[in-house]
Amino acid sequence: MTRNRLADETSPYLLQHKHNPVHWWAWGPEALAEAQASNRPILLSVGYAACHWCHVMAHESFEDDATAAVMNELFVNIKVDREERPDIDAIYMTALHSLGEQGGWPLTMFLTPTAEPFWGGTYFPKGQRFGRPSFEGVLKEISRLYHTEPGKVTGNAAAIRERLTERRPLAQPDARIEVSSIAKVASSLARAVDPVRGGLQGAPKFPQFSVFWLLWQAGIRFDLPEAREAVLVTLRNICQGGIYDHIGGGFARYSVDEQWLVPHFEKMLYDNALLLQLLTEAWRETQDPLFCQRITETVGWLITEMRTPEGGFASSYDADSEGEEGKFYVWTPAQIRDVLGAEDAALFCRIYDITDAGNFEGHNIANRLAKLALEDFETEQKLIECHGKLHGFRARRVPPGWDDKVLADWNGLAIVALAEAGRVFGRPDWIGIAQGAFALVTDKMCVGGRLWHAYRAGQLRGPGTASDYANMIAAALSLHQVTGAASTLAQARAWEATLHTHYWIAGRGGYALTADDTTDVILRTEVASDDATPNANGVMVANLVRLYGLTAEDHYMERASSTLRAFLPDVAERAVAHTGLLASATDLNAPMQVVIVDPATPHKASVLETALAAISLPGALRQVVADTSQVPPGSPLAGKIAVDGKPTAYVCEGGTCSLPLTDREALRKEVIRVRTIARP
Repeated sequence: MTRNRLADETSPYLLQHKHNPVHWWAWGPEALAEAQASNRPILLSVGYAACHWCHVMAHESFEDDATAAVMNELFVNIKVDREERPDIDAIYMTALHSLGEQGGWPLTMFLTPTAEPFWGGTYFPKGQRFGRPSFEGVLKEISRLYHTEPGKVTGNAAAIRERLTERRPLAQPDARIEVSSIAKVASSLARAVDPVRGGLQGAPKFPQFSVFWLLWQAGIRFDLPEAREAVLVTLRNICQGGIYDHIGGGFARYSVDEQWLVPHFEKMLYDNALLLQLLTEAWRETQDPLFCQRITETVGWLITEMRTPEGGFASSYDADSEGEEGKFYVWTPAQIRDVLGAEDAALFCRIYDITDAGNFEGHNIANRLAKLALEDFETEQKLIECHGKLHGFRARRVPPGWDDKVLADWNGLAIVALAEAGRVFGRPDWIGIAQGAFALVTDKMCVGGRLWHAYRAGQLRGPGTASDYANMIAAALSLHQVTGAASTLAQARAWEATLHTHYWIAGRGGYALTADDTTDVILRTEVASDDATPNANGVMVANLVRLYGLTAEDHYMERASSTLRAFLPDVAERAVAHTGLLASATDLNAPMQVVIVDPATPHKASVLETALAAISLPGALRQVVADTSQVPPGSPLAGKIAVDGKPTAYVCEGGTCSLPLTDREALRKEVIRVRTIARP
């Protein structure tokens, strides 16, 4: 079987295309040199391993000899894994948006030989349908324009370049965002949430972590019941909907409908890590057993299904198996009866909406949307037993593809989630798994102090992005708060220094996505808007506030303030796109720190710690220390002691700390008092 250049790559997505008759190039200077030498435009195709429509276009066009012949004759064809090179994807997706297109994957862009975009789209069918032109027709017309009407091409490229490099307005030096404004944004967002099914109203529905993290934080810190309830109703529906894999655990990327019933079946590491973070905070406040169960199951899925042999976390599971979306996950009543027997099958089918008619193309997606609350303990135990039997049966099916590359930024999210859940639920084994993933990134993906983005099969790919640094700094800080290890704080400080050196936007503040010495991109993206994951700038504001709380070094707060101020004009224009930054602005405006001084050795969780685990403190810095002798000068914790040798808590707001607290209920009352920000 013929192999193309992609056979030498490590990305599972690129390797999916190694037998295409298309003469694919990977992104790099050799491909650009070929385009310039042959005077052919570049066809850039960007996708990822779990992308359904990427598979469709590949089967229709890239595996077709006739279509491939046209591509090979007229273009230099470059294939990019968007997860391996998010910086490249960001540039050309923004270029597509500038053309008035909605965007999505596969991303199909046409570039000049110097990599300047001049036209593009997403999925193009082989033949003319869906109101879209045929792919072959597009190829021939773009090639004709390039060679016969070069003025149009250069004009389009120049116009796109101008939009890509358009400078956002500078904020005034004294510009800031008041907490009252953040509360108003949260209240407005809460009204946009579906009051019955949760999620922003309409379809499709995505978990949209940054939106719901802001709502949760605002609900807790501004005492907005409507914001808290918007998050809780969303989480309960997500936990009981078809977007959750009730048989094997793990959440799918999104639901195609308004009810969270029919997922787009791909499972991504980042969604599960972020939902785990949000569920953990929601459980702390509500003690809802549904949240506890889904947290435990999701952690189990992460550990058993997503860990690589070296201890990191893989990227995703595909939506498709045997060429069919969702085939691995759906059921018929007959299959359930064959596995469980008539009596247990009747119970399972009743609870999980399994019917002869089906709820998805004649088959069934297991869900519990008809009743969001759990059943009684005995029934739930029986259902767990059924899950195990069905999971064993399902394991004999052809599984979806597994993308086992390790991404630094997504692993950072997973480490934070596991460390926090491990602390709250008293699970040192979960914390140990998080430490193992952290060790993989620091040992294998950090070379000469610089992070790489992707790792697979012993090879590194993609220069580190600001998100890699931001999320791994957050991971280091979470592990430091949970374990007290000085090494993780030192690592966070080192990475922050590197990030500031190579990613800081001089004269404006904030962080560019790519480093100043990344040479294979046409520009550096400078935005703070969130997508499926929180933007690095919002993450870094929160990180910097925590670093200040741990070190009392003023430059951290100065950088946090400068980052927020740099993007305030963008926030004013599109607040809903910057919810991650707004949540971190609350941390900056009203930083909260809770420290328990506990000299017990060996350390065991005190009643104060268990009390703290049952109170949601989104964004707060939380520590347990043996003493405060190593507290840096200027810290409000200097001189704080364990009263009479007993565990003693101090609740600090800004630079002011409470009196020592040794009573569980007194700590709870003080935390609730301090966490609640009065709104003018």
